[in-house]
Amino acid sequence: MPSLTAPARSSSSPTLALDPNAEAGFGVYVHWPFCASKCPYCDFNSHVRGAGIDEARFVRGFVREIGHWAEAVRGRAVGSIFFGGGTPSLMSAEAVGAILDAIARGWTIAPGAEITLEANPSSVEAGRFRGYRAAGVNRVSLGVQALDDAALRTLGRLHTVAEARAAIEVARSTFDRFSFDLIYARAGQTVEAWQSELAQALDIAGRHLSLYQLTIEQGTPFAELFARGKLRVPEGDLARAFYDVTQELTARAGLPAYEISNHATPGEESRHNLLYWRYGEYAGVGPGAHGRLLIDGARCALVSERNPERWIARVEAEGRGTVEETPLARGEQADEALLMGLRITEGVDLRRLARMTGLAPGAPAIEELARLGFVAQEGPRLRATPAGMFVLNEVVRQLALSFEPAGAQPT
Repeated sequence: MPSLTAPARSSSSPTLALDPNAEAGFGVYVHWPFCASKCPYCDFNSHVRGAGIDEARFVRGFVREIGHWAEAVRGRAVGSIFFGGGTPSLMSAEAVGAILDAIARGWTIAPGAEITLEANPSSVEAGRFRGYRAAGVNRVSLGVQALDDAALRTLGRLHTVAEARAAIEVARSTFDRFSFDLIYARAGQTVEAWQSELAQALDIAGRHLSLYQLTIEQGTPFAELFARGKLRVPEGDLARAFYDVTQELTARAGLPAYEISNHATPGEESRHNLLYWRYGEYAGVGPGAHGRLLIDGARCALVSERNPERWIARVEAEGRGTVEETPLARGEQADEALLMGLRITEGVDLRRLARMTGLAPGAPAIEELARLGFVAQEGPRLRATPAGMFVLNEVVRQLALSFEPAGAQPT
């Protein structure tokens, strides 16, 4: 079985000189698009194939697409790899190992690189954890979603609370680092019930938790129910109460928020997700995967074909499944960097933003948002306050509307 037990393998490509766009690092996202069932709240690119999946064919496709991007963007040191989906824990350990080996052939794997795999907490998938560890995975993220069996059924999950707890213990004994997700502010849930559920989660958590308020995504069964008035979720002040109690309990437990929905003991943050939020560079591999890569000096937004069968046919014919490759204008980069960077509590370094894009938010806009209590600036670093996090889209909109040439203010 291919393995990547020590991330010291390297390519012979020279290391690139530090570029302002690359300061946040480089990672690889691998999208496995298949699921055992489709959850009614989910708008991710996931597909159910009752007739089975030709895993070997898809792995060959992943390997070939990795080779394409490794040739296109040479000399990178991979600091993080993330298997997302879909449900990557439906893959065999051999498939995961083959993909990791392809990444190691194409780029340098940095010592101590974070290699995460998302997993469902069923007993079958938990049984594969040791195989994933042997293949090179060193962190798992479990899609628990609720610690209430009735809520799990409503959310369309196939596991039980007992299975979730058992999978968490297997993850704890197999990996040095693990996390799990919960969805809160669910239909019919009270703040008091969430407090109790979150307290249970904190008792069994490791050093990282992802806690998401339920959002109604267009095109999902939940969206249809919501439009017909058949599904109600907390809004306004009640939604804010759920958010506030989440911040309070996690901080008290030593897992403060480092991003709107992510909580960790300091030093245990998800490095791969930080790469996104810090506006780093990453290759996206697989059906529907997105990437942000520096190609011929231009930062490009890349999107792959979403349909798995069309994606694999395109890769077999052309070497990659890309359907969009768009060089981003400076203003588009500034918008993205601001939107991503203000999600994290460390905020955005306006000097780096200026180096990347030549733009910066106008001082009057920053001052007004600071007066309202939505942002704070400490030297060159701008961050959203807890109040600003809750209305972040509007904060980002106001700042983006104020963009001006960076020379107009000190950087």
